[in-house]
Amino acid sequence: MVFALATGQLQQLVNLGQSPAEFAADSDATLRVVGWAFAIWGPIYLGLIIYAVRQLLPKTHETEMLRAFGWPSVLALLGIGWWILAAAWDQELATIILIFGSLIVLLIPLLQKADAIRSLAKGDRDRWMTIWPLAALAGWLTVAAPVNLLTVATGNGDLPAILPPTAWALVAVVVAASLGLFVTLRTRVLAYPLPIAWGLLGVFVAEQEKGNAVLAFGSLAASLLVLGGGLIIVLGLRRAAT
Repeated sequence: MVFALATGQLQQLVNLGQSPAEFAADSDATLRVVGWAFAIWGPIYLGLIIYAVRQLLPKTHETEMLRAFGWPSVLALLGIGWWILAAAWDQELATIILIFGSLIVLLIPLLQKADAIRSLAKGDRDRWMTIWPLAALAGWLTVAAPVNLLTVATGNGDLPAILPPTAWALVAVVVAASLGLFVTLRTRVLAYPLPIAWGLLGVFVAEQEKGNAVLAFGSLAASLLVLGGGLIIVLGLRRAAT
């Protein structure tokens, strides 16, 4: 946690290479997210700080969730920190590996422990101080990872010509939305789909400003689907279970 936060601050303070925003904007002609959408890192980092501080408290006992997410969260946060450095040094392949790796190591315990997560009581500290922060991080990475991939592929001219760029962008949007609904159906944790819906809304705004109406409104539809579907899955199924 400290490494991820310190790396971001260090990059800004010493102006080390290019910033994450500059890296993302370098070749974002295929799929882009509006700048203000990245403000979501504020609440995500706040949740991660709560997750970290809780584990330092002497009264916190090791639980099934803390054991399951301990090392995956360490690896994910290390990946985020190294991603900032890789972006600063324009190590494009490394950014792809790091961001997808950080996403995957969080998705694995989310899906493996889905039954246990669903059974957590509403007021359980593991639900709000472990699952929510890490699920929110995974949700944002679900959008950020394909954006990163398409940005690098576009900049290097490696985007396969079998589909036009807008079609590849729509594929990424559909994959992110589908994964959002699938993981939410398994875990019934609203923290995962909310950042996905937010990110896709950011795509809508950015692509509408660019004049790509097909991608813009496709992303808006996906955002509303993830948001509405997530609410129905989490709140509707929870009421049905009670």
